Amino acid sequence: MSDTRSSRNPLANLPRPVWLLGWVSLATDAASEAIYPLLPFFLTTVLGASPVSLGIVEGAAEAVNSVLKLWSGRMADRARRKRPLVLAGYTISSLVRPFIALAHSWTHVLAVRVTDRVGKGIRSAPRDAILATWASADTRGRVYGVHRAMDHTGAVIGPILAVLFLLWYPGQYRTLFALTMIPGAIAVALIFFVREKDADQPVDHPRAHEDVTSDGDAKERLPRRLQAFFLVLTLFTLGNSTDAFLLLKLTDAAGAVTYVPLIWAALHVVKASSSVVGGAWSDRIGRRAVIALGWTVYAAVYFAFAATDRLLPLIVIFLCYGVYFGLTEGVEKALVADLAPVSRRGHAFGVYNAVIGIGALAASVVFGLVWNAFGSATAFTMGGVLALVASGLLFAAVPR
Repeated sequence: MSDTRSSRNPLANLPRPVWLLGWVSLATDAASEAIYPLLPFFLTTVLGASPVSLGIVEGAAEAVNSVLKLWSGRMADRARRKRPLVLAGYTISSLVRPFIALAHSWTHVLAVRVTDRVGKGIRSAPRDAILATWASADTRGRVYGVHRAMDHTGAVIGPILAVLFLLWYPGQYRTLFALTMIPGAIAVALIFFVREKDADQPVDHPRAHEDVTSDGDAKERLPRRLQAFFLVLTLFTLGNSTDAFLLLKLTDAAGAVTYVPLIWAALHVVKASSSVVGGAWSDRIGRRAVIALGWTVYAAVYFAFAATDRLLPLIVIFLCYGVYFGLTEGVEKALVADLAPVSRRGHAFGVYNAVIGIGALAASVVFGLVWNAFGSATAFTMGGVLALVASGLLFAAVPR
Protein backbone atom coordinates (compact mmCIF):
# COMPACT_ATOMS: atom_id res chain seq x y z
CA MET A 1 0.00 0.00 0.00
CA SER A 2 2.81 2.38 0.90
CA ASP A 3 4.54 1.60 -2.41
CA THR A 4 1.35 2.58 -4.26
CA ARG A 5 1.16 5.91 -2.44
CA SER A 6 4.84 6.54 -3.17
CA SER A 7 4.41 5.88 -6.87
CA ARG A 8 1.54 8.37 -7.00
CA ASN A 9 3.24 11.00 -4.85
CA PRO A 10 7.01 11.34 -5.39
CA LEU A 11 7.30 13.32 -2.14
CA ALA A 12 5.72 10.66 0.08
CA ASN A 13 7.61 8.97 2.91
CA LEU A 14 11.03 10.50 2.29
CA PRO A 15 13.27 10.44 5.40
CA ARG A 16 13.95 13.64 7.36
CA PRO A 17 17.69 13.77 6.46
CA VAL A 18 16.76 13.88 2.76
CA TRP A 19 14.64 16.97 3.39
CA LEU A 20 17.27 18.60 5.61
CA LEU A 21 19.99 18.13 3.00
CA GLY A 22 17.56 19.53 0.47
CA TRP A 23 17.09 22.67 2.59
CA VAL A 24 20.87 22.99 2.91
CA SER A 25 21.20 22.90 -0.87
CA LEU A 26 18.31 25.34 -1.26
CA ALA A 27 19.96 27.94 0.98
CA THR A 28 23.36 27.43 -0.64
CA ASP A 29 22.00 27.80 -4.16
CA ALA A 30 20.04 30.89 -3.16
CA ALA A 31 23.42 32.43 -2.34
CA SER A 32 25.45 31.17 -5.30
CA GLU A 33 22.75 31.69 -7.93
CA ALA A 34 22.21 35.30 -6.87
CA ILE A 35 25.74 35.80 -8.23
CA TYR A 36 26.04 33.35 -11.12
CA PRO A 37 23.66 34.89 -13.73
CA LEU A 38 25.35 38.27 -13.20
CA LEU A 39 28.86 36.87 -13.49
CA PRO A 40 29.21 36.92 -17.32
CA PHE A 41 28.17 40.60 -17.36
CA PHE A 42 30.32 41.43 -14.33
CA LEU A 43 33.37 39.79 -15.91
CA THR A 44 33.02 41.00 -19.49
CA THR A 45 31.59 44.48 -18.87
CA VAL A 46 32.52 45.66 -15.36
CA LEU A 47 35.95 44.00 -15.28
CA GLY A 48 36.59 43.99 -19.06
CA ALA A 49 37.35 40.26 -19.41
CA SER A 50 36.94 38.26 -22.65
CA PRO A 51 34.80 35.17 -23.37
CA VAL A 52 37.99 33.09 -23.12
CA SER A 53 38.57 34.42 -19.59
CA LEU A 54 34.97 33.51 -18.74
CA GLY A 55 35.61 29.98 -19.99
CA ILE A 56 38.82 29.72 -17.96
CA VAL A 57 37.15 30.97 -14.76
CA GLU A 58 34.17 28.62 -14.94
CA GLY A 59 36.06 25.67 -16.42
CA ALA A 60 38.86 25.84 -13.84
CA ALA A 61 36.37 26.23 -11.00
CA GLU A 62 34.41 23.16 -12.06
CA ALA A 63 37.56 21.12 -12.71
CA VAL A 64 38.94 21.80 -9.22
CA ASN A 65 35.52 21.10 -7.79
CA SER A 66 35.28 17.74 -9.51
CA VAL A 67 38.83 16.54 -8.85
CA LEU A 68 38.26 17.22 -5.15
CA LYS A 69 35.03 15.22 -5.34
CA LEU A 70 37.16 12.24 -6.34
CA TRP A 71 39.28 12.70 -3.21
CA SER A 72 36.32 13.39 -0.93
CA GLY A 73 34.52 10.33 -2.29
CA ARG A 74 37.42 8.12 -1.23
CA MET A 75 37.50 9.82 2.17
CA ALA A 76 33.77 9.29 2.57
CA ASP A 77 34.18 5.56 1.92
CA ARG A 78 36.89 5.31 4.58
CA ALA A 79 35.24 7.53 7.19
CA ARG A 80 32.63 6.15 9.55
CA ARG A 81 30.96 9.58 9.57
CA LYS A 82 30.54 11.60 6.40
CA ARG A 83 28.88 14.68 7.89
CA PRO A 84 32.18 16.40 8.92
CA LEU A 85 33.24 16.46 5.26
CA VAL A 86 29.87 17.87 4.26
CA LEU A 87 30.11 20.53 6.97
CA ALA A 88 33.66 21.52 5.96
CA GLY A 89 32.70 21.87 2.31
CA TYR A 90 29.67 24.05 2.89
CA THR A 91 31.58 26.20 5.39
CA ILE A 92 34.42 26.93 2.95
CA SER A 93 32.00 27.98 0.20
CA SER A 94 29.88 30.12 2.49
CA LEU A 95 32.93 31.95 3.85
CA VAL A 96 34.67 32.69 0.55
CA ARG A 97 31.74 33.40 -1.79
CA PRO A 98 31.03 36.97 -0.57
CA PHE A 99 34.64 37.99 -1.32
CA ILE A 100 33.73 38.26 -4.99
CA ALA A 101 32.48 41.70 -3.96
CA LEU A 102 36.14 42.79 -3.65
CA ALA A 103 37.25 41.55 -7.10
CA HIS A 104 38.92 44.07 -9.41
CA SER A 105 40.16 41.71 -12.14
CA TRP A 106 39.08 38.44 -13.69
CA THR A 107 41.91 36.66 -11.87
CA HIS A 108 40.41 37.76 -8.54
CA VAL A 109 37.09 36.25 -9.62
CA LEU A 110 38.97 33.11 -10.65
CA ALA A 111 40.51 32.79 -7.16
CA VAL A 112 37.15 33.20 -5.41
CA ARG A 113 35.30 30.86 -7.75
CA VAL A 114 37.98 28.16 -7.48
CA THR A 115 37.95 28.34 -3.66
CA ASP A 116 34.15 28.27 -3.65
CA ARG A 117 34.27 25.15 -5.81
CA VAL A 118 36.86 23.62 -3.47
CA GLY A 119 34.11 23.67 -0.86
CA LYS A 120 31.66 22.08 -3.27
CA GLY A 121 34.22 19.47 -4.23
CA ILE A 122 34.70 18.47 -0.60
CA ARG A 123 31.02 18.22 0.27
CA SER A 124 29.22 16.79 -2.77
CA ALA A 125 30.32 13.14 -2.89
CA PRO A 126 29.89 12.57 0.91
CA ARG A 127 26.48 14.26 0.76
CA ASP A 128 25.37 12.08 -2.16
CA ALA A 129 26.64 9.01 -0.30
CA ILE A 130 24.59 10.00 2.76
CA LEU A 131 21.52 10.38 0.55
CA ALA A 132 22.15 6.91 -0.89
CA THR A 133 21.99 5.38 2.60
CA TRP A 134 18.51 6.84 3.08
CA ALA A 135 17.19 5.44 -0.23
CA SER A 136 16.19 1.98 -1.35
CA ALA A 137 16.67 0.51 -4.81
CA ASP A 138 13.13 1.60 -5.73
CA THR A 139 13.31 5.14 -4.34
CA ARG A 140 16.73 6.40 -5.45
CA GLY A 141 15.34 8.29 -8.40
CA ARG A 142 12.87 10.10 -6.15
CA VAL A 143 15.43 10.85 -3.43
CA TYR A 144 17.94 12.41 -5.81
CA GLY A 145 15.20 14.03 -7.86
CA VAL A 146 13.69 15.74 -4.82
CA HIS A 147 17.12 16.86 -3.66
CA ARG A 148 17.86 18.39 -7.06
CA ALA A 149 14.41 20.01 -7.07
CA MET A 150 15.11 21.77 -3.76
CA ASP A 151 18.55 22.76 -5.03
CA HIS A 152 16.92 24.37 -8.06
CA THR A 153 14.28 26.04 -5.89
CA GLY A 154 17.11 27.88 -4.17
CA ALA A 155 18.33 28.85 -7.63
CA VAL A 156 14.91 30.42 -8.24
CA ILE A 157 14.88 32.36 -4.98
CA GLY A 158 18.42 33.74 -5.31
CA PRO A 159 18.05 35.42 -8.73
CA ILE A 160 14.63 36.84 -7.85
CA LEU A 161 16.06 38.45 -4.71
CA ALA A 162 19.00 39.70 -6.80
CA VAL A 163 16.68 41.41 -9.30
CA LEU A 164 14.62 43.00 -6.51
CA PHE A 165 17.81 44.24 -4.87
CA LEU A 166 19.14 45.72 -8.14
CA LEU A 167 15.82 47.44 -8.83
CA TRP A 168 16.11 49.21 -5.47
CA TYR A 169 19.89 49.69 -5.69
CA PRO A 170 20.87 49.82 -9.39
CA GLY A 171 24.44 48.86 -10.14
CA GLN A 172 25.25 47.77 -6.58
CA TYR A 173 26.59 44.38 -7.65
CA ARG A 174 29.32 44.25 -5.04
CA THR A 175 26.92 44.87 -2.16
CA LEU A 176 24.66 42.12 -3.49
CA PHE A 177 27.58 39.71 -3.66
CA ALA A 178 28.54 40.50 -0.05
CA LEU A 179 25.00 39.83 1.21
CA THR A 180 25.18 36.21 0.06
CA MET A 181 26.87 35.44 3.38
CA ILE A 182 23.40 35.32 5.01
CA PRO A 183 21.90 32.26 3.22
CA GLY A 184 25.37 30.65 3.36
CA ALA A 185 25.35 30.85 7.15
CA ILE A 186 21.83 29.35 7.26
CA ALA A 187 22.98 26.38 5.16
CA VAL A 188 25.92 25.66 7.46
CA ALA A 189 23.69 25.80 10.55
CA LEU A 190 21.21 23.28 9.10
CA ILE A 191 23.91 20.64 8.59
CA PHE A 192 24.20 20.15 12.36
CA PHE A 193 20.65 18.71 12.34
CA VAL A 194 21.38 16.06 9.67
CA ARG A 195 21.51 12.54 11.09
CA GLU A 196 23.56 9.81 9.44
CA LYS A 197 22.35 6.24 9.10
CA ASP A 198 24.51 3.67 10.87
CA ALA A 199 26.27 1.26 8.54
CA ASP A 200 24.29 -1.71 9.91
CA GLN A 201 20.94 0.09 9.94
CA PRO A 202 18.76 -1.15 7.05
CA VAL A 203 16.63 0.97 4.76
CA ASP A 204 12.97 0.16 5.31
CA HIS A 205 12.47 -1.64 2.02
CA PRO A 206 12.87 -5.31 1.14
CA ARG A 207 15.16 -4.52 -1.82
CA ALA A 208 17.33 -2.05 0.07
CA HIS A 209 20.48 -4.17 -0.08
CA GLU A 210 20.01 -5.95 -3.37
CA ASP A 211 22.96 -4.07 -4.84
CA VAL A 212 25.49 -5.26 -2.26
CA THR A 213 27.97 -7.22 -4.32
CA SER A 214 29.63 -10.45 -3.32
CA ASP A 215 32.50 -9.89 -5.75
CA GLY A 216 35.65 -10.17 -3.69
CA ASP A 217 37.55 -7.49 -5.57
CA ALA A 218 34.69 -4.98 -5.83
CA LYS A 219 36.55 -2.84 -3.32
CA GLU A 220 39.52 -2.58 -5.67
CA ARG A 221 37.72 -1.52 -8.85
CA LEU A 222 34.40 -0.21 -10.05
CA PRO A 223 32.14 -2.51 -12.11
CA ARG A 224 32.66 -2.53 -15.87
CA ARG A 225 29.15 -1.29 -16.54
CA LEU A 226 29.83 1.78 -14.41
CA GLN A 227 33.17 2.37 -16.12
CA ALA A 228 31.42 2.18 -19.50
CA PHE A 229 28.90 4.78 -18.37
CA PHE A 230 31.71 7.08 -17.25
CA LEU A 231 33.36 6.77 -20.69
CA VAL A 232 30.17 7.83 -22.48
CA LEU A 233 29.59 10.57 -19.93
CA THR A 234 33.10 11.87 -20.69
CA LEU A 235 32.21 12.26 -24.36
CA PHE A 236 29.00 14.11 -23.50
CA THR A 237 30.80 16.36 -21.03
CA LEU A 238 33.34 17.45 -23.65
CA GLY A 239 30.45 19.28 -25.32
CA ASN A 240 28.89 20.46 -22.06
CA SER A 241 30.48 23.87 -21.54
CA THR A 242 29.57 26.26 -18.74
CA ASP A 243 26.06 27.73 -18.76
CA ALA A 244 27.72 31.14 -18.51
CA PHE A 245 28.00 31.10 -22.32
CA LEU A 246 24.23 30.69 -22.64
CA LEU A 247 23.78 33.59 -20.25
CA LEU A 248 26.31 35.67 -22.20
CA LYS A 249 24.33 35.19 -25.42
CA LEU A 250 21.09 36.03 -23.61
CA THR A 251 22.66 39.17 -22.14
CA ASP A 252 23.92 40.24 -25.58
CA ALA A 253 20.47 39.69 -27.08
CA ALA A 254 18.74 41.55 -24.22
CA GLY A 255 21.16 44.48 -24.35
CA ALA A 256 21.19 44.71 -20.53
CA VAL A 257 21.70 42.44 -17.52
CA THR A 258 18.98 43.67 -15.15
CA TYR A 259 16.35 41.03 -15.93
CA VAL A 260 18.66 38.16 -16.93
CA PRO A 261 18.55 36.78 -13.33
CA LEU A 262 14.75 36.46 -13.71
CA ILE A 263 15.24 34.33 -16.84
CA TRP A 264 17.77 32.27 -14.86
CA ALA A 265 15.24 31.89 -12.03
CA ALA A 266 12.55 30.77 -14.49
CA LEU A 267 14.97 28.14 -15.82
CA HIS A 268 15.29 26.73 -12.32
CA VAL A 269 11.51 26.56 -11.95
CA VAL A 270 11.58 24.19 -14.93
CA LYS A 271 14.55 22.33 -13.44
CA ALA A 272 12.87 21.91 -10.06
CA SER A 273 9.56 20.64 -11.43
CA SER A 274 11.12 18.32 -14.00
CA SER A 275 13.69 16.89 -11.55
CA VAL A 276 11.02 15.24 -9.41
CA VAL A 277 9.22 13.90 -12.49
CA GLY A 278 12.44 12.71 -14.13
CA GLY A 279 13.63 10.92 -11.01
CA ALA A 280 10.32 9.14 -10.42
CA TRP A 281 10.06 8.27 -14.11
CA SER A 282 13.51 6.65 -14.06
CA ASP A 283 12.42 4.45 -11.14
CA ARG A 284 9.69 3.06 -13.39
CA ILE A 285 11.13 2.82 -16.91
CA GLY A 286 14.88 2.75 -16.26
CA ARG A 287 17.67 5.30 -15.97
CA ARG A 288 19.24 4.82 -19.42
CA ALA A 289 16.24 5.91 -21.49
CA VAL A 290 15.61 8.99 -19.34
CA ILE A 291 19.26 10.10 -19.47
CA ALA A 292 19.44 9.63 -23.25
CA LEU A 293 16.28 11.69 -23.67
CA GLY A 294 17.78 14.42 -21.51
CA TRP A 295 20.99 14.50 -23.55
CA THR A 296 18.91 14.74 -26.73
CA VAL A 297 17.06 17.75 -25.30
CA TYR A 298 20.47 19.29 -24.54
CA ALA A 299 21.56 18.82 -28.16
CA ALA A 300 18.34 20.39 -29.47
CA VAL A 301 18.82 23.44 -27.22
CA TYR A 302 22.40 23.97 -28.39
CA PHE A 303 21.43 23.62 -32.06
CA ALA A 304 18.65 26.17 -31.50
CA PHE A 305 21.03 28.61 -29.77
CA ALA A 306 23.29 28.30 -32.82
CA ALA A 307 20.41 29.14 -35.16
CA THR A 308 19.04 32.39 -33.69
CA ASP A 309 20.09 35.65 -32.06
CA ARG A 310 16.60 36.97 -31.28
CA LEU A 311 15.74 37.44 -27.62
CA LEU A 312 12.24 35.92 -27.40
CA PRO A 313 13.12 32.60 -29.09
CA LEU A 314 16.30 32.42 -27.01
CA ILE A 315 14.30 32.82 -23.80
CA VAL A 316 11.86 30.03 -24.79
CA ILE A 317 14.71 27.72 -25.80
CA PHE A 318 16.60 28.54 -22.62
CA LEU A 319 13.60 27.53 -20.51
CA CYS A 320 13.39 24.23 -22.41
CA TYR A 321 16.99 23.70 -21.36
CA GLY A 322 15.70 23.13 -17.82
CA VAL A 323 14.09 19.86 -18.95
CA TYR A 324 17.54 18.49 -19.76
CA PHE A 325 18.61 19.00 -16.13
CA GLY A 326 15.42 17.45 -14.78
CA LEU A 327 15.94 14.33 -16.87
CA THR A 328 19.64 13.85 -16.12
CA GLU A 329 21.05 15.34 -12.90
CA GLY A 330 19.28 13.20 -10.32
CA VAL A 331 18.89 10.25 -12.68
CA GLU A 332 22.64 10.04 -13.44
CA LYS A 333 23.35 9.96 -9.71
CA ALA A 334 20.73 7.27 -9.21
CA LEU A 335 22.39 5.21 -11.97
CA VAL A 336 25.76 5.57 -10.26
CA ALA A 337 24.19 4.35 -7.00
CA ASP A 338 22.57 1.45 -8.90
CA LEU A 339 25.83 0.25 -10.43
CA ALA A 340 28.34 0.95 -7.65
CA PRO A 341 29.03 -1.49 -4.78
CA VAL A 342 27.80 -0.09 -1.46
CA SER A 343 31.34 0.04 -0.07
CA ARG A 344 32.53 2.10 -3.06
CA ARG A 345 29.69 4.56 -3.53
CA GLY A 346 31.64 7.53 -2.22
CA HIS A 347 34.45 6.79 -4.67
CA ALA A 348 31.96 6.22 -7.50
CA PHE A 349 30.30 9.58 -6.90
CA GLY A 350 33.74 11.16 -6.77
CA VAL A 351 34.68 9.68 -10.16
CA TYR A 352 31.32 10.75 -11.58
CA ASN A 353 31.83 14.35 -10.52
CA ALA A 354 35.48 14.35 -11.59
CA VAL A 355 34.47 13.28 -15.10
CA ILE A 356 31.94 16.10 -15.28
CA GLY A 357 34.31 18.75 -13.94
CA ILE A 358 37.44 17.90 -15.88
CA GLY A 359 35.36 17.65 -19.04
CA ALA A 360 33.78 21.02 -18.21
CA LEU A 361 37.20 22.66 -18.04
CA ALA A 362 38.18 21.36 -21.48
CA ALA A 363 34.72 22.07 -22.92
CA SER A 364 34.55 25.62 -21.56
CA VAL A 365 38.02 26.67 -22.69
CA VAL A 366 37.53 25.15 -26.16
CA PHE A 367 34.06 26.68 -26.40
CA GLY A 368 35.47 30.14 -25.60
CA LEU A 369 38.24 29.74 -28.18
CA VAL A 370 35.80 28.55 -30.87
CA TRP A 371 33.43 31.43 -30.03
CA ASN A 372 36.29 33.93 -30.44
CA ALA A 373 37.57 32.37 -33.67
CA PHE A 374 34.40 31.29 -35.48
CA GLY A 375 31.45 32.79 -33.61
CA SER A 376 28.88 31.50 -31.14
CA ALA A 377 26.89 29.49 -33.73
CA THR A 378 29.83 27.17 -34.45
CA ALA A 379 30.54 26.71 -30.74
CA PHE A 380 26.95 25.79 -29.90
CA THR A 381 26.72 23.41 -32.89
CA MET A 382 29.84 21.60 -31.66
CA GLY A 383 28.25 21.01 -28.24
CA GLY A 384 25.03 19.72 -29.79
CA VAL A 385 26.80 17.20 -32.02
CA LEU A 386 28.78 15.71 -29.12
CA ALA A 387 25.59 15.37 -27.06
CA LEU A 388 23.79 13.49 -29.85
CA VAL A 389 26.67 11.08 -30.35
CA ALA A 390 26.84 10.39 -26.60
CA SER A 391 23.08 9.73 -26.48
CA GLY A 392 23.42 6.98 -29.07
CA LEU A 393 26.48 5.41 -27.44
CA LEU A 394 24.74 5.28 -24.06
CA PHE A 395 22.48 2.45 -25.23
CA ALA A 396 25.47 0.40 -26.34
CA ALA A 397 27.58 1.03 -23.23
CA VAL A 398 24.97 0.66 -20.46
CA PRO A 399 22.70 -2.41 -20.41
CA ARG A 400 19.02 -2.00 -19.64
